[in-house]
Amino acid sequence: MSELILLKPSKLLEEKILEYKQEYLDFEETSINGSCGLYHYNNFDEWLETVLSIEKDKLRNDVHASTFFSVRKSDNRIIGTIQLRHFLTDELEKHGGHIGYGVRPTERKKGYGKQQLLLALEIAKDMKIPKVMITCDKDNIASSQTAISCGGILTDENIYKDKEQQIYWITLC
Repeated sequence: MSELILLKPSKLLEEKILEYKQEYLDFEETSINGSCGLYHYNNFDEWLETVLSIEKDKLRNDVHASTFFSVRKSDNRIIGTIQLRHFLTDELEKHGGHIGYGVRPTERKKGYGKQQLLLALEIAKDMKIPKVMITCDKDNIASSQTAISCGGILTDENIYKDKEQQIYWITLC
């Protein structure tokens, strides 16, 4: 049974989300995967408006996407972020995929990546997405192991933005 639940971003979570972001800054990381660009926003309300509009009305990279925070049930701590694109464009099918995810630096290597990915795959099934694509940098062993542990099959490797990238597909139905 999962220790995590997925919650959509909201004003009620603002303090916890900003604390989550701060940890990435403290660890001098330059992005927060699966967070719809949280790292680049200085105004929480602007970020939240963007996240909510991308899910419903506004397209980003020509697709709708849902963003979630994985929250540990025992203490309500945000553990990670995960974004699910509702469909893929030709470009996203080459370099992007359906799902992007990240786990906060102090909670890595504890199995949370797999737990949050499994929860997102259930949402994808409910959305009737037949199979999900996940990409990761080839040197990101944790991310590739997470994809594989959830049924991911490596189907391709390529170069994107001067980095070796792997493409995994997970069949859902």
